[in-house]
Amino acid sequence: MSLREGERLPEWLRPVPPGWDVPLLRLVARVESGHTPSRSRPDYWVPEECDIPWFTLADIWQLREGRQKYLGDTREKVSRAGIAASSARLLPSGTVVLSRTASVGFSGIMAKPMATSQDFVNFVCGPRLSPDFLLWALRGMRPELDRLRRGSTHQTIYMPDVLQFRVPLPPKSMQRAIAGFLDWKTTAIDALIQKKERLLQLLDEKRAALIHRVVTKGLDPSAPMKDSGLPWVGEIPAHWEVKRLKFILQTIEQGWSPECEQRLAGDGEWGVLKAGCVNFGRFRSDEHKTLPEEIFPKLEYEVRCGDVLMSRANTKELVGSVAMVERTHHRLLLCDKLYRLRFSSSVDPLFFVLVLNGPMVRAQHEAKSSGASSSMQNISQELVKELAVVVPPKDEQTELALSLVTMLERLSRAKGDLRRSVARLREYRQALITAAVTGQLAIPEVAA
Repeated sequence: MSLREGERLPEWLRPVPPGWDVPLLRLVARVESGHTPSRSRPDYWVPEECDIPWFTLADIWQLREGRQKYLGDTREKVSRAGIAASSARLLPSGTVVLSRTASVGFSGIMAKPMATSQDFVNFVCGPRLSPDFLLWALRGMRPELDRLRRGSTHQTIYMPDVLQFRVPLPPKSMQRAIAGFLDWKTTAIDALIQKKERLLQLLDEKRAALIHRVVTKGLDPSAPMKDSGLPWVGEIPAHWEVKRLKFILQTIEQGWSPECEQRLAGDGEWGVLKAGCVNFGRFRSDEHKTLPEEIFPKLEYEVRCGDVLMSRANTKELVGSVAMVERTHHRLLLCDKLYRLRFSSSVDPLFFVLVLNGPMVRAQHEAKSSGASSSMQNISQELVKELAVVVPPKDEQTELALSLVTMLERLSRAKGDLRRSVARLREYRQALITAAVTGQLAIPEVAA
């Protein structure tokens, strides 16, 4: 194994079979770091003159799920002059890449000659090491890669650590057998995961359709109907009304966002909520930051049970999310990216939480929200007040809300079961890869 005196194998490698070598990876593969040619030289980046694929973090999406083996097309290409004038290298097909900054630990194989940015470390395999096996070995050492990350926000695996990587090294025929087995087995697992993820999407669609049907049609299929005058709603029960939200609101209030500490509030401290505390229609009191001790809290913004909160600034998919505060840390304040809605006594607030999270209102938000960035959108108080909603009689609102909550809880339990099943499959997949590349599975060499 060529270990130095006193050196121990990393935890993930300790069960390798007798007779397997565990050399430093740099002794069986040439280690190459990527680089970025000068951006101040347009001739290095002019599309007409560039034919060398340049793999960067903008392309890392290809590898995130661990399902794609070979690197595909890159967002950018670089010229040969740019490669020649920089530390970047044109690497041969079969080179194995590993992301080591920001998005850490994703790996793939170059299907054709490429260069990479400095966010990757690249391994050109020597005669004793198969690129296919090295790919699976890097994926199998995921726990070790997680251990080696450094940095609180921008995480990195530094080159001195990379140069100490060790790799299990069975005979070449066994490497091929293990790689072939994992190609086959993980494809089957991934197909099952994708089916379950598709079921999760279908449950989300069913949830949206259920909310829309109940809050626009009610539960009585024999009720007389009338045209709502809203093309995205169609017919509604004849005794229901369509109103602008402002006619059933008492007040709409925006909060306050002082400079806060990036941690959760402790006993006796105040916290200021984040916009994400209402994402997906459920209030999460742990989505907050601590108000510094020297700043006196504005008590008029304290959040209490029963408050209805709406996100006014968020991504396009989440802006306008609404939740009712059911349980809360007793010292939380409304932030300026949230609205607090207070409804008149003539309506049931829980019913309108469901209405405001449903497709009828989501469509209005997406059509009218503003914001220069696709990642952050805003909705004004005037837009909220002008939202068109369907208003049944109050006693019917309460009945519909209770029935809908029961139905949604059943869907939520089904989604929870599916998510846990997907998580278990992912854990099994990772354990299988690690066990295979460290020789803990009996894989006949004929598997190749």
